[in-house]
Amino acid sequence: MTVAETLLQADHLTRVYATGRRRVRALDDVSLRVTRGQRLGVVGESGSGKSTLVRLLAGLDQPTSGTVGYAGRPVSGVPERRLGFLRSSVQLVLQDPRSSLNPRMRVDDIVAEPLRSPAVRRELGEIDRAVRVREVLDAVGLPADSMRRYPHEFSGGQRQRIAIARALAPSPEVLIADEAVSALDVSVRAQVLNLLMDLVAGLGLTLVFVSHDLAVVRHVCPDAVVLQGGRIVEAGPTLDLFARPRHAYTARLVAAIPSFRAR
Repeated sequence: MTVAETLLQADHLTRVYATGRRRVRALDDVSLRVTRGQRLGVVGESGSGKSTLVRLLAGLDQPTSGTVGYAGRPVSGVPERRLGFLRSSVQLVLQDPRSSLNPRMRVDDIVAEPLRSPAVRRELGEIDRAVRVREVLDAVGLPADSMRRYPHEFSGGQRQRIAIARALAPSPEVLIADEAVSALDVSVRAQVLNLLMDLVAGLGLTLVFVSHDLAVVRHVCPDAVVLQGGRIVEAGPTLDLFARPRHAYTARLVAAIPSFRAR
């Protein structure tokens, strides 16, 4: 049997934020592994620590204690100038494309943005940006003439496609989708979700899918972890986790889905 390669690794992550005299423990001793080709769901209500975990995994924040690694290389504590391997390999798709896309930039500049990073350029070498932008726009179903337009000229679903194209530009191995469909209208949510799944399958990506929506996670991810109050309270195959929850918090989340039926 071939042992799956670990790409993202978190060991005993704790993140404490100081707000005035208060200290908020956003994550508390969280450990997990994301293996190559895995689709892992991270589930929890608002305030459970999901976004903090994402920022730490992506090297956008530093843990108070614990470590993050990518493909056997340390991430936490490493200077930004030495994180080109991570910036080219791990990309984020955030919740709201209205705030994640610069309204003053044209689409071609937005999508090419990750390719301008000196650290990424050192990692990937020279890339024809115009060619790569056309490639990823085509991959997300947007025409080439989208390149010279601005984000406000697109619908919400199209803007999220632009955000996905930007994430794909450096040819990452791991895509982290942080509530990537929750800000979209119901009518387009399924389209963008299906696009994400097709891209993950077609490009052989590893996916970390963060959501408060258990029904969506159940549809997308064979495996899931449940966060409550900054701690992982349950983890395992998604169907088992939802059909036979062992933790009371997971059971409450499942019970809160009106249409949920275990299959």
